[in-house]
Amino acid sequence: MTETRPPQDRPARDRPARLRPARLLRSRGGGRRKQERGRRVERVGRLGARDVVRVGAAGLRARPLRVVLSALGIAIGIAAMIGVVGISTSSRAQLQATLDRLGTNLLTVTPGKDFFGSNAQLPLAAPGMIARMPEVSAAAATGKVTDTHVYRNDHMDPEETGGISVLAADLKLPQTIGLTLRSGTWLNAATGRYPAVVLGSAAADRLGVAGAGVQVWLGGRWFTVVGVLNTNELAPELDSAALIGWDAAVARLGFDGHATTVYTRANKGSVERAQGLLAATANPESPNEIEVSRPSDALAAEHAANQTFTALLLGLGGVALLVGGVGVANTMVISVLERRAEIGLRRSLGATRGQIRLQFLTESQLLAALGGLGGVALGALVTFGFAVAQGWPTVVPPWAMVGGLAATLVIGAIAGLYPAIRAARLPPTEALTTP
Repeated sequence: MTETRPPQDRPARDRPARLRPARLLRSRGGGRRKQERGRRVERVGRLGARDVVRVGAAGLRARPLRVVLSALGIAIGIAAMIGVVGISTSSRAQLQATLDRLGTNLLTVTPGKDFFGSNAQLPLAAPGMIARMPEVSAAAATGKVTDTHVYRNDHMDPEETGGISVLAADLKLPQTIGLTLRSGTWLNAATGRYPAVVLGSAAADRLGVAGAGVQVWLGGRWFTVVGVLNTNELAPELDSAALIGWDAAVARLGFDGHATTVYTRANKGSVERAQGLLAATANPESPNEIEVSRPSDALAAEHAANQTFTALLLGLGGVALLVGGVGVANTMVISVLERRAEIGLRRSLGATRGQIRLQFLTESQLLAALGGLGGVALGALVTFGFAVAQGWPTVVPPWAMVGGLAATLVIGAIAGLYPAIRAARLPPTEALTTP
C-alpha cells in the first residue's frame, strides 16, 4: 500500500518547484535568477529623464522668491544682449531699406589726372562701353558745359553765377540715379534737342523758380524750365545744376561731348567686380587716369562705427550675464547647505552620488533656462518697442536668441557644477546629523 505524505513532509527533491527550499533553486539555475533579480533592482534604481526634471523642478518650487531673483539676473544679461543685437539689426535694416531705394550699387566714373598732373578726359565712347559691361545694369552720363552759366533773366550781373553749373545730361539719368521731380517733367527725345532745362532743387531756389513753365537766361539765350528736381542724396552735385539735353548742349552751346561723370548702376552681387573693371573699361589705354568712386562708401564708416558700438554693448551684456551666472552658483551653493538633511535621506534610501549630482545640475540648468527664456522674451519686447517708436522694421536675429539661450545653459552648467559635486560628496550620516 502506497504511503501518502503531506507535501511539507516529503523529501525536498520530491516537492513541487514552488515548495522547494531556496538553496535548491540557487543550485539549479539560481545564478541566472539572481542576475535577473539584480537587473530588476538596477532598473528600479534608475531615474528617467522625466523623473530627473521633476526632482530638479521640485527643488526650485520650494524657494520661488530666490529662484525668481536669480533668474532675473540672468534674464537682464540676456535681455541686454538681445536688445543690443536686435536694435542694431533693426536700425541697419532701416538703413538698408533706405539705401535699396536710393541704390548702394551706384558707382561714379570721373576723369582723374594724367601722367603730367593735368586734368584728364573721359573718351567719347566711355559711357557706351560702360553700359555694355555684363556687371552693369544701367549707365548715364553728365558733361560739364564750360564757360556757361544760367541766370534768372538777361539783366543779371554776369559775375553773379550763384554757383550753378550747366550740365549736359543723358536722358536715362533719372532711372540710373533715382531722380524724382518736384514739378514738371524730365527731358525726352524732343525737348533734349531744344532749349529746355531741368533745374536741381538748390538751383531752382537760387534762381527763384517755383516750378516749370518759366524761362531762364542760359548761355546767352532763353531756355524754358520743363522740370524741377527733388533733392537727391546720392548725387548732391545735381542739386545745384541746370541740366539740358546732350544734343542741345552740343548744337547750341558748343559742348565738346566728353562726359565728366558716368553714373553706373551695377548688378547686385557684382558691385566689387564692376568697381574693379570700370577704369579699364572707360579708358583702356590709360586706366590710371580714371577715378571710380562709390557714393555709399561714406556709409561704410557709419556701419563700422555701429559695429564697434554693438561690440561694446555686447561686452556689457556679457558682464551682466556673468553676474547672473555668479548668482546661480551662489543660489545652488546655499541650496546645498540648506538641504543637507534631504540629501542624506535620499542617500540613505539608495540614491547614488551620480543621482544627487544630476539632481542639482538639473536644478541649475532649469534655473538658467528660466532666466534665458525670460531674457530672450524681454530683449525681443524691448527691441520691438524701440523699433516701433522709431518707425523701423523689427528684426531680432534668430542666431541671437538661440545663442543667448545656449549661453545661459552653459552658464548654468558651469555655475551648478561645483554645488552638484559638493552635494554628491556629502556622506549620508553627516548630512542627516547636520542641523
